[in-house]
Amino acid sequence: MQSIQDALYNWMTIKVVCDARPDDTAALDTLAFFEKLLVEKEVIIQSLFKEEPFYFIEYLSENEVKKQRFPIEVIDVMLNQIKAEPEKYRNLE
Repeated sequence: MQSIQDALYNWMTIKVVCDARPDDTAALDTLAFFEKLLVEKEVIIQSLFKEEPFYFIEYLSENEVKKQRFPIEVIDVMLNQIKAEPEKYRNLE
């Protein structure tokens, strides 16, 4: 079973990709999967922002506002890989 922290990490990683590549259908499908997982865990994202050196997520869980932070360099790994080798990550509609 995936923890809320893991679900938030995975959601944030693919959200960054979707924000940079809004036409990437595979990324959008993956984002929808992780959003569904968060809904199942009864997690509601309240806010998200980036302030060096972290991404910050504020969310509601168990009727309580909670916060999580992730290093930018860790979250951006997938996006940086896609940018470095775009030919490997073409959109296959």
